[in-house]
Amino acid sequence: MMHPLLANVRLRPILIGIVLCIAALLGGCKTTLFAGLNATDRRAGIEARHNIVFDADHQLKLDVYRPAHATHAPIVVFFYGGSWVHGERAWYRFVGTALAAEGIVAVIPDYRKYPQVTMDGFMQDAARAVAWTHAHADDLGGAANDIFVMGHSAGGQIGALLMTDPSWLAPYGLHPNNLAGFIGLAGCYDFMPIPANEKDMLGAFGHDAASQARAQPVRFVSDKEPPMLLLQGEADREVAPSNAISLAHVLQAHHDEVTLRLYPGVSHNALVFALSRPLRDDAPTLEDVLTFVRAHPGGGVK
Repeated sequence: MMHPLLANVRLRPILIGIVLCIAALLGGCKTTLFAGLNATDRRAGIEARHNIVFDADHQLKLDVYRPAHATHAPIVVFFYGGSWVHGERAWYRFVGTALAAEGIVAVIPDYRKYPQVTMDGFMQDAARAVAWTHAHADDLGGAANDIFVMGHSAGGQIGALLMTDPSWLAPYGLHPNNLAGFIGLAGCYDFMPIPANEKDMLGAFGHDAASQARAQPVRFVSDKEPPMLLLQGEADREVAPSNAISLAHVLQAHHDEVTLRLYPGVSHNALVFALSRPLRDDAPTLEDVLTFVRAHPGGGVK
């Protein structure tokens, strides 16, 4: 019997490396998997800048992928997932190249993770990355009033909290409505109470209800959020679709602009892996992201 992760993969020659890497993932080698995804997404006409320091105190860096000769292009700051414990920006080159190939400047920062830091640490890192991007937008070939935040899984929680709780961006003189929009891919938005067996999550967010409430984007929604696009696979067994549905309902109740897309049969990782060119048919992730970005040009207030 074919493994479920391979069930939707068409075995064209270009996908052989992907299949091998998925097999490696089943053996625990995520680095090999992402190397396979990235190997298929080398594109002409894209400029990449790696290892740009945006926080010298913590030696945090980011990578930028941009269309060659970009000027005043929309910018997407992408926060990857990894349960707030693991992940590396280099793994997500396929996200950067997918967006840059469509005329978008993609910024992919690293952030500190548990147990090195708890929530305040990685949220401060994320806010600093967005502020750095805003300050350097022109240098990147983008526009400061056309910046979107995007995140997958744990990165979706980070991005959504930046967009709903204004206290994180406030130290930089920014407000969520300075940004053009938020794009959440299977994000964690409403996950209280944290189960007792989720030791890392309890360590990152706290054991008591008051501490955990600080991490819930749904708790901070007002009527001042930027437009939001929430993408979610209905076959997701890692982040329940109820997270996206709950956030969408709360945003609607506050008359905020929100678009919810539920993809039948799409799993947690397939949602973001569909940004890699060979797996593009597994979910319309890129198409929906592009439609959203193009529908909100220059939406942020400078």
